[in-house]
Amino acid sequence: MKRQARGGGPTAIGAFSVETAEDNPAGVAEQTQAHQLRRRLGKADLRAVPEARRELRHLLRHWGRPGRSEVAELLTSELVTNALIHTDDDAVLTATVDPGALRVEVRDFVAPRPRLCAPNADDGTHGRGLVLVQSLADAWGVRPHAVGKAVWFELDAGRL
Repeated sequence: MKRQARGGGPTAIGAFSVETAEDNPAGVAEQTQAHQLRRRLGKADLRAVPEARRELRHLLRHWGRPGRSEVAELLTSELVTNALIHTDDDAVLTATVDPGALRVEVRDFVAPRPRLCAPNADDGTHGRGLVLVQSLADAWGVRPHAVGKAVWFELDAGRL
């Protein structure tokens, strides 16, 4: 059974960027060697799914984990797709890697929480996203915000 922990972490709005601890020599983060991706996802813009995968690959390559990102890419695709299909608003993708783990969070601005349900054979490809997240992530959860929520997952460094 996967653990489901309470989430925290950054929520930021902005264009795609990769930030490293080295970029901020005065910050405490310098000691953690954390890298971060932030990206605004436009309303119903499904082009963001392959773009998010590519940017995550870049982040993981920059982090020193090239070629081992398939699970992270799949789960990120699922969260981004869910946010874009099941809401009628923008969303924000934040991915943070440090020496121990990857954390991906997709925040949207719609209140209803996602439901984890077993997919039905008649549903085609619908209903499998959160089942994949639950099955493959080391931890995952939903964190409510004053406006909307954030769905997140974590993968330990050994799985990347």
